[in-house]
Amino acid sequence: MQDSQERLRRLAHVATRYYLEDWKQSDIAKELGISRPLVSRMLSEARELGVVEITVHTPGQQRQDLTEQLCARWSLRDVVLCPDAGGDGQTNQTLALAAIDLLERLRARRVGIGWGHFIGQMVTVLEQEPRRHGPVQTICPLLGSAGIPIRNYPSNENVRLLAERLGAEPYFLNLPALAQSWEERELLCSTQLYRQTHLQWEQMDTALVNIGNYPSTPDFASVARYGDLLHRNRACGRLLNYYFNQEGEIITSDRDFAIQIPREVLSRCPRVIGLCSANTAASALEGALNTGLFTALVVRERLAEELLRGAADAGRHGKSYI
Repeated sequence: MQDSQERLRRLAHVATRYYLEDWKQSDIAKELGISRPLVSRMLSEARELGVVEITVHTPGQQRQDLTEQLCARWSLRDVVLCPDAGGDGQTNQTLALAAIDLLERLRARRVGIGWGHFIGQMVTVLEQEPRRHGPVQTICPLLGSAGIPIRNYPSNENVRLLAERLGAEPYFLNLPALAQSWEERELLCSTQLYRQTHLQWEQMDTALVNIGNYPSTPDFASVARYGDLLHRNRACGRLLNYYFNQEGEIITSDRDFAIQIPREVLSRCPRVIGLCSANTAASALEGALNTGLFTALVVRERLAEELLRGAADAGRHGKSYI
């Protein structure tokens, strides 16, 4: 019994260092005089034994009320609320782990992924804790790759890494995220490569879509694609390569030659999970939910509270929350 308690205390110590204090596994291994793979196994054991719960539930009625309000207002089926950790890095790690857990809980099999910081964080987390025996069978990108030397945006590389660490089969879209003209876009979308990806989109059961702010960095040539349309239509956020305002209206332009999953195809996906990173703004989240595309949400608690508080205040004044 005493050995068992000591084992749990040791697991709790390792988990605290890693999840709450943002230590690297190699540093924990050095502190304890053990190997890094053993640290990884201890973290997995801590989760299996319930020493660590990635989806942390706030005690009492408040958390349940938050979930119920979000589901009722925006017709969501699943909401995962995560605590705000010590900093953005730790918060994003907690959110990414919660998203991976949600994929497993929903038994997602055919998955499409967007891009952005959240997707990159999921890749980073799975590098440390691969899950090769889960339900996910195939992974495909929801849009072409951006020519940006940042880990979060090469779609095919993120697909490859996630598929490798989830034990899934990857499907790639070797096309740019932004064509140079309507004619080039039409030509690229007529290729067998695009048609194969489109078939994957039609067959997927789960889409992971990062909810980003606008304006933001990188900018994805928004001025060249939209001129002053984003400003005139009060754009507040971005999902994939679509921009929207707070009322949930997708802003369109005849100069937008993006190559990505069509909205009508995304709307037919049984599960579209909205991913909010540590810096997602309440206005961007509200606009994204107002598009009606999302069925599930991974979000930090304070952002959910801010969103609902702002929506309630706006309702009393008869206007949209900003």
